[in-house]
Amino acid sequence: MKSIAPSEAKDQLSKYLREAGKEGVVITRHGEPAGRLSELDSEDDWFDYRLENDPRFLRRIETARASLRAGRGVPLEEVDVS
Repeated sequence: MKSIAPSEAKDQLSKYLREAGKEGVVITRHGEPAGRLSELDSEDDWFDYRLENDPRFLRRIETARASLRAGRGVPLEEVDVS
């Protein structure tokens, strides 16, 4: 995995985006990892990334989990899928 400074990433972003498809590229700040460029293989990867990082979706998941912990869920066996 290649490591680069932010200024280098900014100046040659296209180059590093191409390289990210072959190997990850770590962007460092003062020698410490600060970010990463990596390839998205498909439209599904892009969708998954957006969903996993959407604060509204994450809040809904946490609300649903809290509801289940409080006993307000429906057991899977009782779900009618017909």
